Amino acid sequence: MRIHDIILKKRNGDALSRGEITHFVKGVCRGDIPDYQAAALLMAIWFRGMDRRETAELTLAMRDSGDVMDLSEIPGVKVDKHSTGGVGDTTSLIVLPLVAACGGKVPKMSGRGLGHTGGTLDKLEAIPGFSVALEMADFARIVASCGWAIVGQNRQLVPADQILYALRSVTGTVDNISLIAGSIMSKKLAAGADAIVLDVKTGSGSFMTESEKARELAETMVAIGEDAGRYTVAVITDMSQPLGNAVGNALEVKEAVEILQGKHEGDLKTVSMVLASRMLMASGLAADEPEACGKLQNALDSGKALDCFRDVVALQGGNPDVCHDLSLLPGAKEHIPIQSERSGYVHAIDAQEVGNCALLLGAGRLAKEDTVDPGVGVWMRRRLGDRVAAGDVLAEFYVNHRTHLTEAIRRFKAAIAIADQPGPELVLIKELMTP
Repeated sequence: MRIHDIILKKRNGDALSRGEITHFVKGVCRGDIPDYQAAALLMAIWFRGMDRRETAELTLAMRDSGDVMDLSEIPGVKVDKHSTGGVGDTTSLIVLPLVAACGGKVPKMSGRGLGHTGGTLDKLEAIPGFSVALEMADFARIVASCGWAIVGQNRQLVPADQILYALRSVTGTVDNISLIAGSIMSKKLAAGADAIVLDVKTGSGSFMTESEKARELAETMVAIGEDAGRYTVAVITDMSQPLGNAVGNALEVKEAVEILQGKHEGDLKTVSMVLASRMLMASGLAADEPEACGKLQNALDSGKALDCFRDVVALQGGNPDVCHDLSLLPGAKEHIPIQSERSGYVHAIDAQEVGNCALLLGAGRLAKEDTVDPGVGVWMRRRLGDRVAAGDVLAEFYVNHRTHLTEAIRRFKAAIAIADQPGPELVLIKELMTP
Protein backbone atom coordinates (compact mmCIF):
# COMPACT_ATOMS: atom_id res chain seq x y z
CA MET A 1 0.00 0.00 0.00
CA ARG A 2 1.49 3.36 -1.08
CA ILE A 3 0.59 6.76 0.31
CA HIS A 4 0.94 8.15 -3.24
CA ASP A 5 -1.95 5.94 -4.38
CA ILE A 6 -4.05 6.91 -1.37
CA ILE A 7 -3.54 10.62 -2.15
CA LEU A 8 -4.58 10.10 -5.78
CA LYS A 9 -7.64 8.08 -4.72
CA LYS A 10 -8.92 10.82 -2.45
CA ARG A 11 -7.95 13.56 -4.91
CA ASN A 12 -10.17 11.84 -7.46
CA GLY A 13 -13.09 11.87 -5.03
CA ASP A 14 -13.17 8.21 -4.03
CA ALA A 15 -13.79 6.95 -0.49
CA LEU A 16 -10.79 5.53 1.35
CA SER A 17 -10.92 2.06 2.88
CA ARG A 18 -10.33 1.35 6.54
CA GLY A 19 -6.95 -0.13 5.70
CA GLU A 20 -5.89 2.95 3.74
CA ILE A 21 -6.92 5.28 6.56
CA THR A 22 -5.13 3.13 9.15
CA HIS A 23 -2.02 3.00 6.95
CA PHE A 24 -2.03 6.81 6.74
CA VAL A 25 -2.43 7.39 10.47
CA LYS A 26 0.14 4.79 11.49
CA GLY A 27 2.60 6.01 8.86
CA VAL A 28 2.32 9.61 10.12
CA CYS A 29 2.96 8.50 13.72
CA ARG A 30 5.93 6.32 12.77
CA GLY A 31 7.42 9.06 10.60
CA ASP A 32 7.24 6.84 7.50
CA ILE A 33 5.07 9.36 5.64
CA PRO A 34 6.81 12.70 5.04
CA ASP A 35 5.02 15.93 5.91
CA TYR A 36 4.57 16.92 2.27
CA GLN A 37 2.62 13.76 1.48
CA ALA A 38 0.57 13.93 4.69
CA ALA A 39 -0.26 17.56 3.88
CA ALA A 40 -1.23 16.56 0.32
CA LEU A 41 -3.72 13.99 1.63
CA LEU A 42 -5.13 16.48 4.15
CA MET A 43 -5.67 18.96 1.32
CA ALA A 44 -7.36 16.28 -0.78
CA ILE A 45 -9.65 15.50 2.17
CA TRP A 46 -10.36 19.22 2.58
CA PHE A 47 -11.48 19.51 -1.05
CA ARG A 48 -13.18 16.14 -1.51
CA GLY A 49 -14.54 15.51 2.00
CA MET A 50 -15.13 12.24 3.83
CA ASP A 51 -18.35 10.28 4.25
CA ARG A 52 -19.68 9.09 7.60
CA ARG A 53 -17.82 5.77 7.50
CA GLU A 54 -14.50 7.37 6.54
CA THR A 55 -14.85 10.02 9.25
CA ALA A 56 -15.58 7.43 11.93
CA GLU A 57 -12.68 5.21 10.82
CA LEU A 58 -10.27 8.16 10.74
CA THR A 59 -11.39 9.06 14.28
CA LEU A 60 -10.91 5.53 15.59
CA ALA A 61 -7.51 5.19 13.92
CA MET A 62 -6.44 8.45 15.58
CA ARG A 63 -7.85 7.28 18.92
CA ASP A 64 -5.84 4.07 18.70
CA SER A 65 -2.60 5.88 17.83
CA GLY A 66 -1.80 6.26 21.55
CA ASP A 67 -3.12 5.48 25.00
CA VAL A 68 -6.79 4.69 25.50
CA MET A 69 -7.85 5.26 29.10
CA ASP A 70 -9.44 2.45 31.09
CA LEU A 71 -11.79 4.01 33.66
CA SER A 72 -13.52 0.75 34.60
CA GLU A 73 -12.32 1.03 38.21
CA ILE A 74 -14.50 4.11 38.66
CA PRO A 75 -18.03 2.93 39.51
CA GLY A 76 -21.04 4.13 37.56
CA VAL A 77 -21.53 5.66 34.13
CA LYS A 78 -18.66 7.99 33.26
CA VAL A 79 -19.80 11.02 31.30
CA ASP A 80 -17.60 13.61 29.61
CA LYS A 81 -18.41 17.14 28.48
CA HIS A 82 -16.70 19.10 25.72
CA SER A 83 -17.14 22.63 24.41
CA THR A 84 -15.90 23.70 20.99
CA GLY A 85 -14.59 26.90 22.57
CA GLY A 86 -15.67 30.44 23.09
CA VAL A 87 -15.30 33.56 25.21
CA GLY A 88 -16.29 33.68 28.87
CA ASP A 89 -17.26 30.01 28.65
CA THR A 90 -16.70 28.75 32.19
CA THR A 91 -19.28 25.98 32.06
CA SER A 92 -16.91 23.15 33.07
CA LEU A 93 -16.23 24.72 36.46
CA ILE A 94 -19.97 24.86 37.11
CA VAL A 95 -21.27 21.77 35.34
CA LEU A 96 -18.83 19.20 36.71
CA PRO A 97 -19.41 19.82 40.45
CA LEU A 98 -23.16 20.16 39.77
CA VAL A 99 -23.31 16.75 38.09
CA ALA A 100 -21.08 15.21 40.76
CA ALA A 101 -23.32 16.60 43.50
CA CYS A 102 -26.19 14.67 41.91
CA GLY A 103 -24.25 11.39 41.87
CA GLY A 104 -22.58 11.64 38.47
CA LYS A 105 -19.02 10.64 37.59
CA VAL A 106 -17.14 13.12 35.40
CA PRO A 107 -13.47 12.33 34.70
CA LYS A 108 -12.31 15.16 32.45
CA MET A 109 -9.13 15.83 30.54
CA SER A 110 -8.87 19.42 29.39
CA GLY A 111 -6.60 21.69 27.41
CA ARG A 112 -5.15 25.17 27.63
CA GLY A 113 -6.41 28.30 25.97
CA LEU A 114 -4.98 29.46 22.66
CA GLY A 115 -5.93 32.64 20.86
CA HIS A 116 -9.20 34.29 21.89
CA THR A 117 -10.59 31.23 23.71
CA GLY A 118 -9.84 30.42 27.34
CA GLY A 119 -8.61 27.07 28.61
CA THR A 120 -10.08 25.20 31.58
CA LEU A 121 -6.63 24.27 32.88
CA ASP A 122 -5.52 27.92 32.92
CA LYS A 123 -8.64 28.90 34.84
CA LEU A 124 -8.17 26.24 37.49
CA GLU A 125 -4.49 27.10 37.89
CA ALA A 126 -5.57 30.61 38.89
CA ILE A 127 -6.59 28.97 42.18
CA PRO A 128 -3.49 29.08 44.42
CA GLY A 129 -1.82 25.67 44.53
CA PHE A 130 -4.24 23.88 42.18
CA SER A 131 -2.48 21.14 40.18
CA VAL A 132 -3.75 19.70 36.90
CA ALA A 133 -0.81 17.26 36.73
CA LEU A 134 -2.10 14.10 38.42
CA GLU A 135 -1.04 10.50 38.15
CA MET A 136 -3.88 8.49 36.64
CA ALA A 137 -4.35 6.48 39.83
CA ASP A 138 -4.85 9.70 41.80
CA PHE A 139 -7.15 11.06 39.10
CA ALA A 140 -9.34 7.94 39.25
CA ARG A 141 -9.34 8.02 43.07
CA ILE A 142 -10.56 11.63 43.18
CA VAL A 143 -13.31 10.95 40.62
CA ALA A 144 -14.41 7.86 42.54
CA SER A 145 -14.61 9.79 45.82
CA CYS A 146 -15.78 13.26 44.69
CA GLY A 147 -17.48 12.52 41.40
CA TRP A 148 -15.23 14.68 39.24
CA ALA A 149 -11.68 15.81 38.57
CA ILE A 150 -9.84 17.65 35.81
CA VAL A 151 -6.34 16.91 34.55
CA GLY A 152 -4.19 18.00 31.64
CA GLN A 153 -4.31 15.88 28.52
CA ASN A 154 -1.97 12.91 28.58
CA ARG A 155 0.83 13.51 26.05
CA GLN A 156 0.43 9.92 24.88
CA LEU A 157 -3.26 10.46 24.17
CA VAL A 158 -3.95 10.61 20.41
CA PRO A 159 -0.43 11.54 19.21
CA ALA A 160 -1.72 11.36 15.63
CA ASP A 161 -3.90 14.38 16.29
CA GLN A 162 -0.96 16.39 17.60
CA ILE A 163 0.99 15.69 14.40
CA LEU A 164 -1.91 16.20 12.00
CA TYR A 165 -3.22 19.34 13.68
CA ALA A 166 0.22 20.95 13.45
CA LEU A 167 0.19 20.23 9.71
CA ARG A 168 -3.40 21.43 9.29
CA SER A 169 -2.65 24.71 11.05
CA VAL A 170 0.07 25.62 8.51
CA THR A 171 -1.57 24.25 5.35
CA GLY A 172 -5.01 25.88 5.46
CA THR A 173 -6.84 22.63 6.21
CA VAL A 174 -8.14 23.28 9.73
CA ASP A 175 -11.73 24.12 8.78
CA ASN A 176 -12.94 20.79 7.41
CA ILE A 177 -15.84 19.20 9.31
CA SER A 178 -14.50 15.62 9.18
CA LEU A 179 -11.04 16.70 10.32
CA ILE A 180 -12.40 18.92 13.11
CA ALA A 181 -14.80 16.22 14.32
CA GLY A 182 -12.10 13.55 14.15
CA SER A 183 -9.72 15.69 16.16
CA ILE A 184 -12.26 16.36 18.91
CA MET A 185 -13.87 12.94 19.10
CA SER A 186 -10.64 10.93 18.92
CA LYS A 187 -9.56 12.61 22.17
CA LYS A 188 -12.98 12.20 23.80
CA LEU A 189 -13.06 8.49 22.90
CA ALA A 190 -9.47 7.95 24.06
CA ALA A 191 -10.33 9.56 27.41
CA GLY A 192 -12.53 6.57 28.20
CA ALA A 193 -15.96 8.02 29.04
CA ASP A 194 -19.13 5.98 28.51
CA ALA A 195 -21.19 8.98 27.36
CA ILE A 196 -20.30 12.35 25.85
CA VAL A 197 -22.20 15.66 25.95
CA LEU A 198 -20.98 18.23 23.42
CA ASP A 199 -21.51 21.99 23.56
CA VAL A 200 -21.13 23.23 19.98
CA LYS A 201 -20.83 27.02 19.84
CA THR A 202 -21.96 29.28 17.03
CA GLY A 203 -21.67 33.05 16.71
CA SER A 204 -19.00 35.73 16.66
CA GLY A 205 -16.95 34.26 19.51
CA SER A 206 -16.88 30.69 18.18
CA PHE A 207 -14.85 28.86 15.58
CA MET A 208 -18.10 27.92 13.81
CA THR A 209 -19.57 31.36 13.24
CA GLU A 210 -22.28 30.07 10.87
CA SER A 211 -25.20 28.13 12.35
CA GLU A 212 -25.33 25.63 9.48
CA LYS A 213 -21.64 24.74 9.92
CA ALA A 214 -22.15 24.32 13.66
CA ARG A 215 -25.10 22.04 12.97
CA GLU A 216 -23.07 19.96 10.52
CA LEU A 217 -20.24 19.61 13.04
CA ALA A 218 -22.66 18.59 15.80
CA GLU A 219 -24.33 15.98 13.58
CA THR A 220 -20.95 14.59 12.53
CA MET A 221 -19.66 14.25 16.09
CA VAL A 222 -22.88 12.62 17.32
CA ALA A 223 -22.64 10.14 14.43
CA ILE A 224 -19.01 9.33 15.33
CA GLY A 225 -20.01 8.69 18.93
CA GLU A 226 -22.86 6.43 17.83
CA ASP A 227 -20.59 4.49 15.45
CA ALA A 228 -18.03 4.09 18.24
CA GLY A 229 -20.64 2.74 20.66
CA ARG A 230 -20.70 5.83 22.90
CA TYR A 231 -23.93 7.60 23.77
CA THR A 232 -23.35 11.12 22.45
CA VAL A 233 -25.55 14.23 22.37
CA ALA A 234 -24.75 17.74 21.20
CA VAL A 235 -26.29 21.04 22.25
CA ILE A 236 -25.81 23.96 19.85
CA THR A 237 -25.51 27.18 21.85
CA ASP A 238 -25.07 30.84 21.02
CA MET A 239 -21.72 32.61 21.29
CA SER A 240 -22.70 36.01 19.86
CA GLN A 241 -21.43 37.63 23.06
CA PRO A 242 -19.26 36.37 25.93
CA LEU A 243 -21.23 33.60 27.61
CA GLY A 244 -20.48 34.92 31.09
CA ASN A 245 -19.57 38.39 32.25
CA ALA A 246 -15.97 37.45 33.06
CA VAL A 247 -13.22 36.97 30.46
CA GLY A 248 -9.93 36.08 32.15
CA ASN A 249 -8.79 33.22 34.35
CA ALA A 250 -9.25 34.32 37.97
CA LEU A 251 -12.26 36.42 36.96
CA GLU A 252 -13.93 33.38 35.41
CA VAL A 253 -13.22 31.29 38.51
CA LYS A 254 -14.82 34.05 40.58
CA GLU A 255 -17.96 34.08 38.43
CA ALA A 256 -18.22 30.27 38.48
CA VAL A 257 -17.90 30.13 42.27
CA GLU A 258 -20.50 32.87 42.65
CA ILE A 259 -22.91 30.89 40.49
CA LEU A 260 -22.29 27.83 42.66
CA GLN A 261 -22.98 30.10 45.65
CA GLY A 262 -26.34 30.95 44.10
CA LYS A 263 -25.50 34.62 43.45
CA HIS A 264 -25.88 34.89 39.66
CA GLU A 265 -28.45 34.20 36.97
CA GLY A 266 -27.88 34.69 33.25
CA ASP A 267 -26.63 32.94 30.13
CA LEU A 268 -23.66 31.17 31.72
CA LYS A 269 -25.85 29.54 34.35
CA THR A 270 -28.56 28.72 31.79
CA VAL A 271 -26.18 26.88 29.45
CA SER A 272 -24.51 25.15 32.40
CA MET A 273 -27.86 23.84 33.64
CA VAL A 274 -28.80 22.55 30.17
CA LEU A 275 -25.48 20.72 29.77
CA ALA A 276 -25.61 19.33 33.30
CA SER A 277 -29.18 18.13 32.71
CA ARG A 278 -28.11 16.23 29.61
CA MET A 279 -25.19 14.70 31.52
CA LEU A 280 -27.51 13.46 34.29
CA MET A 281 -29.83 11.95 31.69
CA ALA A 282 -26.91 10.33 29.86
CA SER A 283 -25.75 8.87 33.19
CA GLY A 284 -29.17 7.40 33.94
CA LEU A 285 -29.56 9.66 36.99
CA ALA A 286 -32.61 11.48 35.64
CA ALA A 287 -35.40 10.28 33.37
CA ASP A 288 -36.06 13.62 31.73
CA GLU A 289 -35.06 17.28 31.75
CA PRO A 290 -37.53 18.43 34.46
CA GLU A 291 -36.25 15.77 36.87
CA ALA A 292 -32.65 16.63 36.04
CA CYS A 293 -33.22 20.37 36.53
CA GLY A 294 -34.91 19.74 39.87
CA LYS A 295 -31.94 17.72 41.12
CA LEU A 296 -29.45 20.30 39.89
CA GLN A 297 -31.30 23.22 41.47
CA ASN A 298 -31.42 21.33 44.76
CA ALA A 299 -27.64 20.75 44.52
CA LEU A 300 -27.20 24.52 44.14
CA ASP A 301 -29.68 25.53 46.83
CA SER A 302 -28.31 23.06 49.40
CA GLY A 303 -24.69 24.10 48.82
CA LYS A 304 -23.77 20.55 47.83
CA ALA A 305 -22.42 21.60 44.42
CA LEU A 306 -20.16 24.21 46.03
CA ASP A 307 -18.97 21.57 48.51
CA CYS A 308 -18.08 19.28 45.58
CA PHE A 309 -16.06 22.08 44.02
CA ARG A 310 -14.29 22.77 47.32
CA ASP A 311 -13.45 19.07 47.83
CA VAL A 312 -11.77 18.73 44.41
CA VAL A 313 -9.84 21.99 44.88
CA ALA A 314 -8.44 20.60 48.13
CA LEU A 315 -7.64 17.17 46.68
CA GLN A 316 -5.86 18.70 43.68
CA GLY A 317 -3.64 20.81 45.90
CA GLY A 318 -5.50 24.11 45.74
CA ASN A 319 -6.61 26.41 48.54
CA PRO A 320 -10.25 25.44 49.21
CA ASP A 321 -10.86 28.68 51.09
CA VAL A 322 -11.31 30.45 47.74
CA CYS A 323 -14.82 29.00 47.71
CA HIS A 324 -15.74 31.41 50.49
CA ASP A 325 -13.08 34.10 50.15
CA LEU A 326 -12.62 35.12 46.52
CA SER A 327 -10.04 37.73 47.49
CA LEU A 328 -7.56 34.83 47.67
CA LEU A 329 -7.59 34.64 43.86
CA PRO A 330 -4.96 36.61 41.91
CA GLY A 331 -5.97 40.21 41.32
CA ALA A 332 -5.07 43.19 39.14
CA LYS A 333 -3.45 46.51 40.07
CA GLU A 334 -5.96 48.60 38.15
CA HIS A 335 -9.66 48.39 37.30
CA ILE A 336 -10.22 50.65 34.30
CA PRO A 337 -13.82 51.44 33.29
CA ILE A 338 -14.61 51.51 29.56
CA GLN A 339 -17.49 53.91 28.95
CA SER A 340 -20.05 54.18 26.19
CA GLU A 341 -19.49 57.16 23.93
CA ARG A 342 -23.16 57.50 23.00
CA SER A 343 -26.64 56.63 24.19
CA GLY A 344 -28.66 53.79 22.70
CA TYR A 345 -28.85 50.03 22.90
CA VAL A 346 -26.08 47.42 22.84
CA HIS A 347 -26.88 46.20 19.34
CA ALA A 348 -23.95 43.85 18.66
CA ILE A 349 -20.85 42.50 20.39
CA ASP A 350 -17.91 40.97 18.56
CA ALA A 351 -17.20 38.29 21.17
CA GLN A 352 -13.96 37.21 19.50
CA GLU A 353 -12.63 40.76 19.77
CA VAL A 354 -13.57 40.88 23.46
CA GLY A 355 -11.50 37.72 23.88
CA ASN A 356 -8.68 39.36 21.95
CA CYS A 357 -8.81 42.35 24.30
CA ALA A 358 -8.35 40.04 27.29
CA LEU A 359 -5.49 38.42 25.35
CA LEU A 360 -3.81 41.81 24.89
CA LEU A 361 -4.10 42.45 28.62
CA GLY A 362 -2.21 39.18 29.26
CA ALA A 363 -5.06 36.75 30.02
CA GLY A 364 -4.28 34.39 27.14
CA ARG A 365 -1.59 33.13 24.81
CA LEU A 366 -0.86 33.37 21.12
CA ALA A 367 1.62 30.48 21.21
CA LYS A 368 1.54 27.40 23.43
CA GLU A 369 4.70 28.45 25.27
CA ASP A 370 3.33 31.87 26.24
CA THR A 371 2.59 32.54 29.91
CA VAL A 372 -0.69 33.98 31.12
CA ASP A 373 -1.42 36.51 33.86
CA PRO A 374 -4.23 34.92 35.91
CA GLY A 375 -5.41 38.20 37.45
CA VAL A 376 -6.18 40.24 34.34
CA GLY A 377 -9.08 40.33 31.92
CA VAL A 378 -12.41 41.94 31.11
CA TRP A 379 -15.60 42.06 33.15
CA MET A 380 -18.62 42.90 31.01
CA ARG A 381 -21.09 45.33 32.60
CA ARG A 382 -23.55 45.45 29.70
CA ARG A 383 -24.98 42.74 27.48
CA LEU A 384 -26.81 42.58 24.18
CA GLY A 385 -30.07 44.52 24.24
CA ASP A 386 -29.19 46.65 27.27
CA ARG A 387 -30.08 50.35 27.19
CA VAL A 388 -27.09 52.60 27.88
CA ALA A 389 -26.49 56.31 28.22
CA ALA A 390 -23.35 58.13 27.16
CA GLY A 391 -20.80 57.64 29.91
CA ASP A 392 -22.25 54.36 31.20
CA VAL A 393 -19.66 51.67 31.91
CA LEU A 394 -19.70 48.93 29.27
CA ALA A 395 -16.93 46.87 30.87
CA GLU A 396 -14.05 47.02 33.30
CA PHE A 397 -10.52 46.12 32.30
CA TYR A 398 -8.47 44.38 34.99
CA VAL A 399 -4.90 45.45 34.25
CA ASN A 400 -1.43 44.69 35.61
CA HIS A 401 0.61 46.02 32.69
CA ARG A 402 -0.31 48.86 30.33
CA THR A 403 1.82 47.68 27.38
CA HIS A 404 -1.12 46.94 25.08
CA LEU A 405 -3.82 48.82 27.01
CA THR A 406 -4.43 51.54 24.41
CA GLU A 407 -4.88 49.00 21.64
CA ALA A 408 -7.15 46.86 23.83
CA ILE A 409 -9.39 49.85 24.61
CA ARG A 410 -9.57 50.85 20.94
CA ARG A 411 -10.47 47.34 19.84
CA PHE A 412 -13.02 46.90 22.60
CA LYS A 413 -14.85 50.09 21.65
CA ALA A 414 -14.88 49.00 18.01
CA ALA A 415 -16.28 45.59 19.06
CA ILE A 416 -19.37 47.06 20.77
CA ALA A 417 -22.05 48.49 18.47
CA ILE A 418 -24.43 50.98 20.12
CA ALA A 419 -27.51 51.70 18.01
CA ASP A 420 -30.85 53.45 18.34
CA GLN A 421 -32.66 50.12 18.49
CA PRO A 422 -31.72 46.79 20.07
CA GLY A 423 -30.78 43.94 17.79
CA PRO A 424 -32.88 40.80 17.25
CA GLU A 425 -33.46 38.72 20.36
CA LEU A 426 -30.98 35.88 20.63
CA VAL A 427 -31.85 32.22 20.98
CA LEU A 428 -29.35 30.92 23.53
CA ILE A 429 -30.07 27.19 23.16
CA LYS A 430 -30.41 26.69 19.44
CA GLU A 431 -30.75 22.97 18.91
CA LEU A 432 -30.27 19.54 20.44
CA MET A 433 -28.70 16.71 18.45
CA THR A 434 -29.28 13.16 19.64
CA PRO A 435 -28.40 9.78 18.06
